[in-house]
Amino acid sequence: MLESGGPANAGPHLCNLLMLYSVPGSGAERGRIVTMSNTASSGTPMAAGPLTRAALEIDEYVAGLGWDQPARLFALVDTGRLRSQEPGLAERLGLTEDVPDGTLTPIEQEEIPAGSPLDEFLGTIAWPDSVVGCALSVERLMLPPSAEASVPDGLDEKRLAKWVAEHPERQEVRMTVAVLRGGKRDSALRLREKDSANDVLTGSDLVPGLADALTATFAE
Repeated sequence: MLESGGPANAGPHLCNLLMLYSVPGSGAERGRIVTMSNTASSGTPMAAGPLTRAALEIDEYVAGLGWDQPARLFALVDTGRLRSQEPGLAERLGLTEDVPDGTLTPIEQEEIPAGSPLDEFLGTIAWPDSVVGCALSVERLMLPPSAEASVPDGLDEKRLAKWVAEHPERQEVRMTVAVLRGGKRDSALRLREKDSANDVLTGSDLVPGLADALTATFAE
């Protein structure tokens, strides 16, 4: 589903609630899936809109793989359209049951190249017309805004990541951000210390910078 394309204007991925830093590399192996049906599991409320359900479903899937995972990129396709236009593919993906209009199916993409800056990688993406949205799940360390003044000056990225990893107020968060071509967005945030589907925070403006970067992948 993913095609190579020219650079898009992808901005920095910042959170408007917390300071976020890269998690030091763990060398963890990457798991793989092909697709997920978005008919909602026990942790995904059916009352939520399709984009929220897609974000929560991806969060639940990645949570099942454990922590210390690499960033994962997903294409979002309209399930009903896929079933009508590509019935053979839909059957192979297990999408055989009727679903409400607007239901989204997340399809995991190829692995993000190791060591590639996330914003630069997102700037190389172009999506085919069949993709109505996309989502990214990524782990970050976070500090409360009150800790900003204590960040030492002059640290390179590696030393800064080490300093944050040793900070007593650090917390690890998994951010799953989903956007549609028209600009609609939603996200799911899960803290490692509260690793429960009941404690996942959702909202459209939790990670605005990353949502902007994903939206920019659909720019003409």
